[in-house]
Amino acid sequence: MSDFSRLSLNSATTKMWTLAEVVEGCVAAGIPAIGPWRDRVAEAGLDKAGRLIRDAELRVSSLCRGGFLTAPDAEGQAAALADNRAAILEAAALGANDLFLVVGGLAPGEKDVVSARQRVADRLGDLVPFAAENGVRLVLEPLHPMYAADRALISTLGQALDLASPFDTASVGVAVDTFHVWWDPELKAQIERAGRENRIASYQVCDFTMPIAADPLLSRGYMGDGVVDFGTIGTWVRDAGYTGDIEVEIFNQDIWNTDGNTVIATVKERYAELVLPFA
Repeated sequence: MSDFSRLSLNSATTKMWTLAEVVEGCVAAGIPAIGPWRDRVAEAGLDKAGRLIRDAELRVSSLCRGGFLTAPDAEGQAAALADNRAAILEAAALGANDLFLVVGGLAPGEKDVVSARQRVADRLGDLVPFAAENGVRLVLEPLHPMYAADRALISTLGQALDLASPFDTASVGVAVDTFHVWWDPELKAQIERAGRENRIASYQVCDFTMPIAADPLLSRGYMGDGVVDFGTIGTWVRDAGYTGDIEVEIFNQDIWNTDGNTVIATVKERYAELVLPFA
């Protein structure tokens, strides 16, 4: 029998399911944790979403997502802070210790990457006290460089750690998402650094498939369907001291079109074969 005690299903993996269906699917499959997206929580209503998860006795491994902190104008910055504060309160209400942040890309017509990254640091400084007051850790997720212009100007684990470094480890952590960081030649050293600094808040797994989809957001696949070396990366994460939930988050239209219970069964099978032996 495989040990699924650390497995978490991110609700994006079964995107066509409601939150209630995701919860039901996890319980039926013996998956003890869930990583909901805010759209599914909003659809259910925050109070009902919390009850669904608590009544099912599921852990909340993370809430996705806040971020998009790069607005150059005061109005945009205020809107981003308001949305992120709302996300922090949602995380607290759900019992999620960790809120993922996708930091944002360039503003329309902008080319000054340095200034845009500084705005991320500034807004993070604005948010940390509020997050700490509510017992929520902000989790910086570096995204693959192909998303730098429109989604995340933080592309490497090293950049995320540098951004986190001014803040207490209980307030700001980092995510290791295999899809986004598998290619990084500094990955081993930066995972080791993240372990020393006690910054690893989440380990997310899925594969990087080829050819890249017309919509590159949908190029994720089941573990084993692409180029990611889960044994090597998983060993680095384990040796860095991470013992938390391992969350499967897959964006893939074919998988979304598949029956959710079949998706979960495949996730469990691939997790047991490719991830668990190195966790």
